[in-house]
Amino acid sequence: MTYKTSGVCSRAIDFEIDSENKVRNVRFDGGCSGNTQGVARLVEGMDVNEAISRLEGIRCGRRPTSCPDQLSKALKEALS
Repeated sequence: MTYKTSGVCSRAIDFEIDSENKVRNVRFDGGCSGNTQGVARLVEGMDVNEAISRLEGIRCGRRPTSCPDQLSKALKEALS
């Protein structure tokens, strides 16, 4: 799935959710490379609901959202 981000430096997030509800192959398009790669590696293989609960609500400076928060929104959308 590709999710178009909003309010952050990255433009989109590509990811998959496997048959066991695990997050796979997360890739951010744009954003702070080191941070987005770190987030992607940390959630690899994590249960999608656990990833959502850990990432949801994280802010970037004064912005009301962040790349991790946008990933939580993307995962929620994929589940619905």
